[in-house]
Amino acid sequence: MNNVYKSIKNWSPDDRPREKMLQKGVNAISDSELLAILINQGSRERNVTELAKELLALCQNNLVELGKLSLHDLQKIKGIGAAKATTIYAALELGRRRFAGNPTFAPAIRSSSDMAVYLREVLKDFPHEVFAVLFLNQANKVKHFEIISKGGITGTVADPRLIFKKALEKGATSLILSHNHPSGNLCPSRADENLTQKMKLAASYLDLRILDHIIVSEEGYYSFADEGKL
Repeated sequence: MNNVYKSIKNWSPDDRPREKMLQKGVNAISDSELLAILINQGSRERNVTELAKELLALCQNNLVELGKLSLHDLQKIKGIGAAKATTIYAALELGRRRFAGNPTFAPAIRSSSDMAVYLREVLKDFPHEVFAVLFLNQANKVKHFEIISKGGITGTVADPRLIFKKALEKGATSLILSHNHPSGNLCPSRADENLTQKMKLAASYLDLRILDHIIVSEEGYYSFADEGKL
């Protein structure tokens, strides 16, 4: 079994993921080879590329599903312990933060569809509900995006005081509220509707506007503004 563990060092450079990327560029390597670079080394039973392929098989070779795996899920693969799992999880989280931290998808928000693609991308990997807010300036350009709270499988709580405090700190003039429905169901709950109206009323006292409340899931999105509920 030691021979399996050590054999990758004897492979052709074209077959070794790290060397292949250095020589041919990142576009020349597969998803499993990218994962192999993160995993770094194999186990006594499997080399590093075999571990990477087994991990991808766990999520049906779907990178979207890979992003939803927890640290515990990653360690279900024999040979991927805490160190390897945290490296993979950190890389996935960096990808999410890179996308969320630089919302340059549109110079200004003009419709719910401008926001829906972005919000679905940012929130799609959470297995539980999260509540997020986009803070916009007078020209409807995004000044700041922040996940305000995280909840359970069926709900989360958003504190209006924290949201409006952040809005004033960021100099925002309008807000877009958003949360995900991991179940896939896009219908707003009574709690969603009550919170939206509560936020709209409170915002008016601070000379702020709630432009929309968007619910996202893998099935699509629901816009309170589009449905005439704002």
